[in-house]
Amino acid sequence: MVNGGVGRSRGKVRRGLVRVKQEQEPMGRSRMREVVSGDVSGKLERELGEGNTSEEEVSKDEKRGRIFGIDPSPEVALILLCYFSQGALGISRLAASFFFKDSLGLSPAEMAAFTGLGTLPWMIKPFYGFLSDSLPLFGFRRKSYLVLSGLLGAASWLVLGTAVDTTAQAVTAFLLASMGVAISDVVADSLVVERVRGHPQSEAGKFQSLCWGASAVGGLLSSYFSGSLLETMSPTSVFKLTSVIPLLGAAVALTLTEKKQDQFTVSNAMDSFKLQGQRLWGALKQKAVWMPTLFVFLWQATPNADSAMFYFNTTELQFPPEFLGRVRLLSSAAALLGVGVFQTFLKNVPVKKMLVGATLISVPLGLTPIILVTHMNRSLGIPDQTFALGDTAVLGVLGQVAFMPTLVLAARLCPPGVEGTLFAALMSIYNASGAVSTELGALMTSFLGVRDENFSNLPLLLAICNMLPLAVLPLAGMIDAAPSSQPDEEEQKKRHTDKGE
Repeated sequence: MVNGGVGRSRGKVRRGLVRVKQEQEPMGRSRMREVVSGDVSGKLERELGEGNTSEEEVSKDEKRGRIFGIDPSPEVALILLCYFSQGALGISRLAASFFFKDSLGLSPAEMAAFTGLGTLPWMIKPFYGFLSDSLPLFGFRRKSYLVLSGLLGAASWLVLGTAVDTTAQAVTAFLLASMGVAISDVVADSLVVERVRGHPQSEAGKFQSLCWGASAVGGLLSSYFSGSLLETMSPTSVFKLTSVIPLLGAAVALTLTEKKQDQFTVSNAMDSFKLQGQRLWGALKQKAVWMPTLFVFLWQATPNADSAMFYFNTTELQFPPEFLGRVRLLSSAAALLGVGVFQTFLKNVPVKKMLVGATLISVPLGLTPIILVTHMNRSLGIPDQTFALGDTAVLGVLGQVAFMPTLVLAARLCPPGVEGTLFAALMSIYNASGAVSTELGALMTSFLGVRDENFSNLPLLLAICNMLPLAVLPLAGMIDAAPSSQPDEEEQKKRHTDKGE
């Protein structure tokens, strides 16, 4: 349920996710929250730590056998494996696209519609967090959920590789696989929080960086192999291979040392659910939260033409899977470069200015795939593959730069006391906007009659998708409702005292 096309539509420029929890994938997006740590947000700086390491500290760590200042342990290995696996699961993305296109014979619009459904499990991430925190399974709040999510993912991918014959079966299996990753992601985040709680800020930052690195390595490795494997294997064989990744995670999760919860009652769980739900709703209904969130939702929810471009690239241009894998690798690397560009040069630019500016720049640059679709690049003497690679590099950097401010904004909206829950809820809303974008793209693709044997209206589809975000810009003033900075807990208490609360 993933698009592997090149010549990105404006939708990818605007959302720009690092296939790190990231492009609009069936696995959804969340891994991007780590890149907001450090200088980008004061709030996350306090949560995750600064992560600065002197040369002397590095030398001492090397002598002690530490990694990024972290002592190796089975728990650390398990957490890193969870993050690495989420990146490595990208090995199935191109296989999924080819499976829907060739094995099930779906049209571009149909594949786009089913791709949007793949994000549903990521829209309810806070619910998984509530479950893990409040409802122990077999006496454990973390281990049992990790094992369950691993088995669910392994079974789903294995079924996809052996027993799926219809579209309904495929969509169901992909949804279950996506749910498995979403659950493990939430639990891994919880383990990280528990691991760094009570430790110095520097260690918290180092550990978070280590987790981010594990996910990025998994994502980069899977990017290329997602295409090269399809040169020698069928999509279903790739699915079978993919099933090993979550199964390995489930096996390692069994080694996690966790204190058994013996005092659990259903009544306590329900009380906890109710309390967390009230806190979340109390935060979401604040004007300073819902107005900026609504703008970002609308900004990201305008349609994209990614599925149509995938069909064009593989049917009209005959790009082989191995080349598409190289494109994905370049896209991931470009997105990481975009993170660096933002952190180095743009982190202090106001969010509204960044979003408006990124939209205005992305409109002309997002139209460049039309050059590929109309074969104008050939008239200029530029081969299709060369143009596609260059286009991907430029749009990959711009896409990530455009998306980073939305993460900073989300972090800034979270008041003390509900940071984790509200941030997860905001990421779920972001995922929902991506699903709406994909579904609207599916409707427009169908309406314009873009099919694998007829791409005559594809330039028009690309133009519409790239121009529509301009219609949202007049609402950019909604971002001004957000606080200019994240107040600390003492300031929050003072405000409540002044109000007589």
